[in-house]
Amino acid sequence: MNINTPLDMGLIKRLKVGDLVYLSGVIYAARDKAHKIIVDLIARDKELPFELEGFIIYYCGPTPANKGEIIGSCGPTTSSRMDNYAPLLYKLGLGATIGKGEISEDVVSAIKKYKGIYFITWGGCGAYLNSFIKSSKIVAFKELGTEAVRRLEIEKFPLVVAVDSYGNKIWDKRSKNEIR
Repeated sequence: MNINTPLDMGLIKRLKVGDLVYLSGVIYAARDKAHKIIVDLIARDKELPFELEGFIIYYCGPTPANKGEIIGSCGPTTSSRMDNYAPLLYKLGLGATIGKGEISEDVVSAIKKYKGIYFITWGGCGAYLNSFIKSSKIVAFKELGTEAVRRLEIEKFPLVVAVDSYGNKIWDKRSKNEIR
């Protein structure tokens, strides 16, 4: 299924665990250090460097681009590293996150309560995944280097729904090969 950003509630409610989707549009790449700063900005009631409502954060810290490339290797990082930050971001309207691995029950509860989505993509395939990225621009925290927040324009980026808006989790499926 081809989908676009920003995500709307109708689409979020239709996506189910195991659905294979190809995402196009704008997402934001941010890792641990950026999340800590973002949550601090929220606590101080400061403006965020990007829109949360309906948008997606990709848990990724891309490597520097080789000559002639838009971005370097751009694979997902372990999502549980952002578990302390994700519930608040979902509460504030974040549509989805992208990463790899399981997430905590607190994050699953926030996804269910605030009607979000958690997507996974293939770890170890960063050099392949960068081929779906059409532009990359640092939008915040340049001083963090590879962990700076980036605005990525993507086209048909391959994802699997790992937690749907109803709180269903792919790791609870009896057969892990039920990708549709």
